[in-house]
Amino acid sequence: MDLQNISLSFILNEKSSSVYCVDLAETVAKAVGLMSRERIGSVMVIKNGQYVGIFTERDVLNRVISAKLNAEKTRVEKVMTSDFISVQENSTLRQTMHIMTNKRVRHLPVFEEEKLVGMISIGDVTRKLLEINQNEAASLRQYLFTEYPG
Repeated sequence: MDLQNISLSFILNEKSSSVYCVDLAETVAKAVGLMSRERIGSVMVIKNGQYVGIFTERDVLNRVISAKLNAEKTRVEKVMTSDFISVQENSTLRQTMHIMTNKRVRHLPVFEEEKLVGMISIGDVTRKLLEINQNEAASLRQYLFTEYPG
């Protein structure tokens, strides 16, 4: 299967379309609590209904814990990634892998025009690649080891 032809919409249809958001005035502790409860690595940050950032596990590690900030008092606004990278729903798996690798990001919000339709993680990409590789290997084994009908 050609990675060039697999769109993110295909992958998003196979997983939960839930995307969790927090207000930028929310505390880090509440955002981390949500991430922990939902077993997710990132949340989108909103202000007046607009997406203004993303808050990730890496932000917690690098901007909160390393800086020894108080998670109960620090607002997400102070430690979020405001210049977040996103992709469009019709982006391909290959394009997404390229962005994740070159920009060193593990979570990408997926938009359809201006509407947030999902979140894709490096884990989602890895699972899809593994599935593709397993299917191709099975097809090759079947081709090689099946008796010739003639």
